[in-house]
Amino acid sequence: MPETAPKTTSDLIIERLLAWGVDTCFGICGDQVNGFFEALRRQSRMRLVHVRHEENAALACVGYAKFTGRPAACVATAGPGAIHLLNGLYDARIDGAPVIAITGLSYHDTVGAHFLQDIPSDRLFEHACMFSERVMGPAHAVTATDLAVRSALMNRTPSHLAIPIDVQSWTEDQDTPSDKNVPGHTSLAVQPFEVMPPAAQLDAAAEVLNSCSRVAICAGAGARGAGAALERVAEVLGAPIAKAGLGKDCVPDDSPYTTGGMGLIGTRASHQAFEECDGFLIVGSSTPYYDFWPVPGQARAVQIDLNADRIGMRYPVEVGLVGHAEAVLEALLPRLERKSDRSFLDRARDTYRTWWELIGEQAASSGTPMRPQVVTWELSKALPERAIVTGDAGTVTAWGGRLMLRAGMHYSFSGTLCTMGAALPYAIGAQFAHPDRPVIAFTGDGSLSMGMGELATLAQYGLPVRVVVLRNNSLALEVWEQTALLGNPQYGCELHPVDFKAVAEACGLRAFRIEEPADAADVFRQAMAHDGPCLVEAVTDPYEAPFGESLKPAHAEHIAEAFGKGEKAAGPMARNLLQDARVAMSPALRQHRAALARYR
Repeated sequence: MPETAPKTTSDLIIERLLAWGVDTCFGICGDQVNGFFEALRRQSRMRLVHVRHEENAALACVGYAKFTGRPAACVATAGPGAIHLLNGLYDARIDGAPVIAITGLSYHDTVGAHFLQDIPSDRLFEHACMFSERVMGPAHAVTATDLAVRSALMNRTPSHLAIPIDVQSWTEDQDTPSDKNVPGHTSLAVQPFEVMPPAAQLDAAAEVLNSCSRVAICAGAGARGAGAALERVAEVLGAPIAKAGLGKDCVPDDSPYTTGGMGLIGTRASHQAFEECDGFLIVGSSTPYYDFWPVPGQARAVQIDLNADRIGMRYPVEVGLVGHAEAVLEALLPRLERKSDRSFLDRARDTYRTWWELIGEQAASSGTPMRPQVVTWELSKALPERAIVTGDAGTVTAWGGRLMLRAGMHYSFSGTLCTMGAALPYAIGAQFAHPDRPVIAFTGDGSLSMGMGELATLAQYGLPVRVVVLRNNSLALEVWEQTALLGNPQYGCELHPVDFKAVAEACGLRAFRIEEPADAADVFRQAMAHDGPCLVEAVTDPYEAPFGESLKPAHAEHIAEAFGKGEKAAGPMARNLLQDARVAMSPALRQHRAALARYR
């Protein structure tokens, strides 16, 4: 576009996004957003990534943001295209990821008149996005874009701009600013900041923690990036660090202080620490699995969280410290007294070590279909340095928790929203954000079959993402949840088999299949060495328990009830649950062993 040509509303928005450093846009064109796409065509600095579904455009933005802290944009047409974005935007809102969403609208003078795809996305997005506004013309474009980006960055939430189809192409000479819209009144200034609690609150928190002899730490997403400070606090307090799902990469899985994950798919070591502690430090976590935390009143507690409204939401803490985790932990550290008795930490670590030995024993099995532990064990060894791993919803969430992440590796998945199919678009966003780092999407067959089209996106852009899919022909997590949580036999969980290797090859990817456990190590070495996009399909046992060691007694009792009602897979489920080493680690399985053993 000539420099002297009048700029359109879309030109002005794209130029302002670029000025903010937003240079990547995931989306799909459509008739009611094509004016914006014309501006994208003329603006070579904005990278457009054409995905196959709008939900995946938003999820790719979440992956981009989670691994950079910076927003990307997603764009969709009006009506169904905009609606498809919503799930990914809610994922961003709930997990705290900055995203910029741009949607089309009906013509400015047909909005609300039952026109084609006439859905008011500006109002529709108001709950998902902290900022959602209709752009009224070129004179409004820069101001609206500045507010959208600033809100996303400062609040770690998605923002949304809705642009009527005709307004997208209006030029500056067609719009007159109002007297109140003073030219140049906004700017790109954004001030990095640290939130810190007052000294008196830090002193009070230290008093609580110093008074306790057995402190346990739960670290969540808010502890990401604060790993070194977290480990120093753990050293002083002799405290094991249990990690909520979104905090998996806050410290490496081989840290001398961690006990791994917590919750229904966590480790026995984490739950043992919570059961025995008399002090509790919560760092950046509001996990919904707080029923595995210490019983209210058991432990004196301190909570660190950037969101003040989450203090005391999950546990009756005595002291809340509102602020960024790393800064707060560093300020708290000199106030803490080193505990000379290390037995609590040592006991937790011994149990964690025993748990990993159990995983290794399970991974050494030679049966088929193979246990998922074979996959996670061998994939862990094959992960390249600085790998980024994206996880998914389903039993694959549990198996992702059993990947051994080393220092410098990162991991995330759709946490509180638990969106199935997020791993692949997350990986696409992560790979565009970090072209120099290896990215692995770790997914299941239920999840991948929801968004297989994005395999073609990998091929289209030559993205060297490695997709690892566990194929068990089942919504296996629902099998276990229907039995363990409700005491009912499985229903509606079967999946028609999909040949993911053939699908991937048809999309232009290199593809592998693992059916024999003995082949896993070599296949993963080949996949990680491949210089382009590839997929590894691993055929696994749907009846391997994803949470055997962490079951509560009521869960084991429910499983026995489901077996008694005629659960068709009671035999293999019981045999997997009642592995001797697993029973030895699980009080719940020991308590209900006899009831379950009838079905082996």
